[in-house]
Parts: sequence; C-alpha cells; structure tokens
Amino acid sequence: MIPTLADLRERARERLEAPVYDFIAGGAGEETALRENEAAFRRLALLPRVLRGAAERDLSVTLCGDRLAMPVLVSPTAFHRLAHPRGESATARATAAAGTVLVTGMAATVPVAEVTAAARAVDPAAAVWFQLYPQPEPEVTAELVRRAERAGCSALVVTVDSPVFGRRERDARHGFGDLPDGLAAENMRGLPGADGDRPRAIAMPAALSWDDVRRLRALTRLPVLLKGVLHPEDARLAVAEGIDGLLVSNHGGRQLDAAPASVEALPAVAAAVAGRVPVLLDGGVRRGSDVAVALALGASAVGVGRPVLWGLAADGEAGVRHVLELLRAEFDHVLALCGGSRPADLGPGLVVARGSLRTGEGG
Repeated sequence: MIPTLADLRERARERLEAPVYDFIAGGAGEETALRENEAAFRRLALLPRVLRGAAERDLSVTLCGDRLAMPVLVSPTAFHRLAHPRGESATARATAAAGTVLVTGMAATVPVAEVTAAARAVDPAAAVWFQLYPQPEPEVTAELVRRAERAGCSALVVTVDSPVFGRRERDARHGFGDLPDGLAAENMRGLPGADGDRPRAIAMPAALSWDDVRRLRALTRLPVLLKGVLHPEDARLAVAEGIDGLLVSNHGGRQLDAAPASVEALPAVAAAVAGRVPVLLDGGVRRGSDVAVALALGASAVGVGRPVLWGLAADGEAGVRHVLELLRAEFDHVLALCGGSRPADLGPGLVVARGSLRTGEGG
C-alpha cells in the first residue's frame, strides 16, 4: 500500500521522541489556528468543469524567475536534523529531484552553502531560496544576505509575522529548549559579534518595520518575498513598496493562535494584490485538492512544511521525495477532474462552500 501523508505522520510519531515530535507538530496557545488550517480546507469544495478536452496537463509554474515542475514548494521549517541525521541536505536532494523550490530556513541545522550544494548535486539548475528573520544588528542581517547570495540562493523569503516567539504549550510542557549536543542553527555561526564559533541566538525582530524591509531590499538584487502576510492592507503596502511576492501564512499556527486559517485569508490578499506579484500560501495543505483550492482562490503556488518533516523522519530523503510526488500525483488527478490542463485554469468559480449547493440529480 502506498503510504499517505497521514501514514507518514504516524511513522514520524513512532520514530521521534515525544518532545521532538511535539515541537514539529505543535502550535501556539490552544492550537486553534493549527487545527483551522486543515479544517478550513475541508469546508471548501471544488465545483468541476467538464468537456474541457484536457488530455495533456502541464503542472509547471514560474516564480521569481525559477521554474517549478509543480505549484508546490517546500516552506521553511527549522532543525531538520532533529528528524533525520542528514537533515536539510536530504530535504534539499529530494526537493531538487522533484523539480521544485526548497526555502531553506535560517534556523537550519545544515548551513545554506551545504544545502544548495546538496540540491545541485542532484540537479545543477535546482532553485533554493533563503528564509530570513532580519536581526536587530544591520551588519548581522547583511552578512546573512551575503551568505545566501554566495551560496547561490535565488530569492529571499523574509518572515514578518514573528515580532515575538509564539507561546507553544507543548514545548513548555516538555521543557523543549536547547538543541541536543551536536546540533545547532548553523547559519548563525561566525556572524559579526559572535562569541568565537558559537552560533548566535536568532532574535525575533520586535521593532521590524517597513524601513527595515527597505534597507534589506537595498542590500540585494535578489527577489524579496514577505512571509506571514494575512491582512489585505499589508498586501497593498507590500506591492507599493516593490516587494516581489507574498506568502500568505499564519506560521503554521505557531504564532498568533487567534489568527484565521491561511486559506481563509487568501482571497482578500489575492484581491488586494490583483495579480501584480505572485501570492503563495502555506498552512494546512495536505492533499492535491488543497493545492487546487488554493490556486483557484488566487495562489500561484503552495508551500508544505510539516508533511516534509514527517517524510524526513519516516524515511529520510526518500520520504521527502514521496511526500512531494504524492502531492504532484494528487494535484494532477484533481486538475484533470476539474477540467484543467494547467494551474492557471483554476479560478474562483471552481470553489464553493461545502454544503452550499442544493441537491439536484445524483445518488
């Protein structure tokens, strides 16, 4: 039997120590936002078109100059070596083999140069983006950007929804804090002001403002995307500021527990952007039908986070590859059933609230 994402989640639960599994699985507060990310997709249905003649399908999309074989990429998540000894290197190899983008995290347990090298050992054209929390010291942020550029990253994804750490009760119950011996946030070594080779702590930028984003954009010619945008007014401001893309996200339910599900916030953000820059989404994507719903509501692509870590914990590189290939196959199947031949064929007229249509013929 081909394992589903739910199967991989259970394998990860069996193989990981409870504090590590709960660090990956948990959310903020009562975990309402975490649960709603998946539940919101279940409240939506696809209203398929027929007789559209879509015998051949092309799933590829282009984002910030990078071609993805499907509209699914790997969102940034921390500390992959907690899930598997090869950590982000295994994730990078699997993502490159799937022909899509890995957004490697600033809190990675493998440095960014090794991550990109692992990806390009599989595919010399593999695209890796770098996720960044701007740090209070401008020189530290500048060095992180330079490292990403030297490593060959092709975009920066700036997380803007974390002025403070979320209150994660599962972690507090376990006393989960420092990483085990031998693991560290490797991108934080050797930065200005560091104590020798000891990694600096990652600071949450409480005072982060549009001025900081402007200074960041002045540092680099790489495309800059903002991750964590939920409010349409912030989306309008981002477009006015010249941002290259947005990632609608509630941080996987790990920050503000009172936030809406990502897919609930998506339509208003997409309307505010009006096609001027790509809009991506992460949070709660578990099936190919979720990918289709998000694209129909205005996303250019979706990101997956926890499922990648489940696959990594369950079967290393092969597990991550399985997650991505499963989503590819499911999305292709759903696209065909909705009468589409490419992602752009999916539009808002295909999405309805589940139960909103009166029953007509059928059985």
